[in-house]
Amino acid sequence: MNVSMTVNGRSVTADVDPPTLLTDFLRDHLGLTGTHVGCDTGQCGACTVHLDGRAVKACSVLAAQAESADVVTIEGLSDGDGELHPMQAAFRQEHGLQCGFCTPGMVMAAIDLVKTYPNASDATIRENLEGNICRCTGYENIVRAVKSGAAGMGG
Repeated sequence: MNVSMTVNGRSVTADVDPPTLLTDFLRDHLGLTGTHVGCDTGQCGACTVHLDGRAVKACSVLAAQAESADVVTIEGLSDGDGELHPMQAAFRQEHGLQCGFCTPGMVMAAIDLVKTYPNASDATIRENLEGNICRCTGYENIVRAVKSGAAGMGG
């Protein structure tokens, strides 16, 4: 089947098998390997992307379900001139990167969180990132990064 969508501001079309997951479409068809596959069950959040402006776990979405949608991955956050998104910069500054495997999903989930809760408390941040697992258990730095990123985003 043929699927078309906008990914990181670029129109893309590809022939895929109907059961192709959005993660596989992004990684295998578009070469966007920043979206990680951690558990394949939607529990770890490493695959989080924005679909029509909302954070979703891409391993729980078929590529066909994203037909005509606007998808933003971690690669689509920077401005193209090497300037990091404020949330990416905050993760680097606050040492929220840890080993880096969960980082793309954490950053995408954090941006979505800040849109809803621009001045989120530590408890709100922890509760809303509950579906994203950091195997390094670096949550203290991640919470600081989200607060710093929120400030950078105008929160």
